[in-house]
Amino acid sequence: MDPVGLINRITYAANLIINGRIARRTGGQTEQGLKDFNKGLDLAMKVFDEALVSADPFLMLLAEYTFVIQELESGFPDEKEALASYRAARNAFDDAFRALEVVKDQTLYKGVEKAFPRQGGYRHNGYPKDAFHIAYIGHRTRLQNTLKQIGIDPPERSFREKRIQACPLAQTAYSVLQRKALEGLQG
Repeated sequence: MDPVGLINRITYAANLIINGRIARRTGGQTEQGLKDFNKGLDLAMKVFDEALVSADPFLMLLAEYTFVIQELESGFPDEKEALASYRAARNAFDDAFRALEVVKDQTLYKGVEKAFPRQGGYRHNGYPKDAFHIAYIGHRTRLQNTLKQIGIDPPERSFREKRIQACPLAQTAYSVLQRKALEGLQG
């Protein structure tokens, strides 16, 4: 999967979803808004599925990051607390991208691994719970909290649930990179 194509498709899907939300809230455009909203959700689901099937933590992160950025730039969500949460997600994902770069360098990552305590709270499946894991742990909680909102229709609920399910899958894919970086390093 091409990262630029992924970004373009997620951006297009997010714009359809956002424009659909806006149109549904304004009189006279409800039918077209619903069509755009559903088309955007369908496309977003397909793109997220493709990113998951790739088992590439970079593509999984890129899909979620792009979607979060699009929602932030559109003004959705519009509540102060939700906006702060989405900004925190953006910042955490920025750090996760940095962790992805570090894990590619075996020597560097072996040094990073030594800086993490061996206690379980600092580990994910035995590997350092670094910025990548922390970003996804926080985002999963964030998405789970959005399911508590009143008025989420079934298609959007399904999409959010898919994104929640993607969080541990992205972490597992990232753990594969961690294992490769730390191969031969035990004890």
